[in-house]
Amino acid sequence: MSHLPVKKKAMSRIRELSADEETRRLAFVRERALRDDVSLLNDVKREGEMTGERRVLQRLLSKRFGELPDWVVEKLEAANAEQLEAWTDEIRSTNSLDELFKH
Repeated sequence: MSHLPVKKKAMSRIRELSADEETRRLAFVRERALRDDVSLLNDVKREGEMTGERRVLQRLLSKRFGELPDWVVEKLEAANAEQLEAWTDEIRSTNSLDELFKH
């Protein structure tokens, strides 16, 4: 009696398991790539929001105080989201750029 059918069946099963393993690996890689894409999109979105807030604050400051000195523009460019928000909240109650930025 030949063991050929058993051997073929075993080899077929090994190929199936390998294919499943490859499928799992590919699914894992795709999932990780999707997470990376979502993370990148969130970072880009946050940066875009900060750029918009920075531009609005710069326009408000220019309308209130005239042309902005370089040091103000530099502070705006270096600021994080929380600082930009705080300055935006304080702009109506401040009397000068020095007061607002505590320069």
